[in-house]
Amino acid sequence: MPRAGEALRLLLLGGTREAREIATALAGEAGITVVTSLAGRTRTPLRPPGALRVGGFGGIDGLVAWLREAEIDFVLDATHPFARRISAHVREACRRLRLPHLRLERPPWRAEEGDRWLEMPDLDAALTVLPRFGRRVFVNLGRQEVARLATCPECRFLLRVVEPLPELPGNVEMVAGRPPYTVAGDRALLARCGIQALLVRNSGGQGAYPKLVAARQLGLPVVMIARPAPLAGDHLVSAEAAIAAVLAHSRGRSRW
Repeated sequence: MPRAGEALRLLLLGGTREAREIATALAGEAGITVVTSLAGRTRTPLRPPGALRVGGFGGIDGLVAWLREAEIDFVLDATHPFARRISAHVREACRRLRLPHLRLERPPWRAEEGDRWLEMPDLDAALTVLPRFGRRVFVNLGRQEVARLATCPECRFLLRVVEPLPELPGNVEMVAGRPPYTVAGDRALLARCGIQALLVRNSGGQGAYPKLVAARQLGLPVVMIARPAPLAGDHLVSAEAAIAAVLAHSRGRSRW
């Protein structure tokens, strides 16, 4: 709980659509100060309302020191489902400081009728089987993983990026694009570029889902990388639930 007479100081670890929704919803709430933290991998991110910090914390010890200095009262982790390292650091830092902490873990996508999905446990396993499904592949990965596409020379990859990457493997080309994406737009892109298969992380959420609907409509196979197992602790599954939890805590009506 915040100190008497002071606003609740919330650290919101963002970089996702849900984090922006949360920051926007809480921006006008009296008694809550939102500080959104972004990793800094995108030079021109969509800026959420409220205070903003960009860059790493310097590991768990650095995060503990920053939380103390910033006098944070509550931490909400709304990072990407595959960003397990920062989530583990946040959980440990909050444990040390006995700070209330929640994780927003949006549900994974589930295959529907007409989908041609093959789920694989990780990127290495996915790249091993991928050439069986197509040689011209639309890929959705974190930028730290792009270099590993060079280990699958049988395929040529089309990577959609918000900002150009400085270096790419020889079998990868970029296409620029910012959300929101549409089914019609993604279907046209896949058809125009002669895509034969998709390589996708199971991120969940609505923002990146149109490409999967487009693949279904075009009858394209999707090699789906399963997300890592969730970390222990309390999890929420929607921005609405996260907003309600923060408001309840600020008003002294939560168990955290």
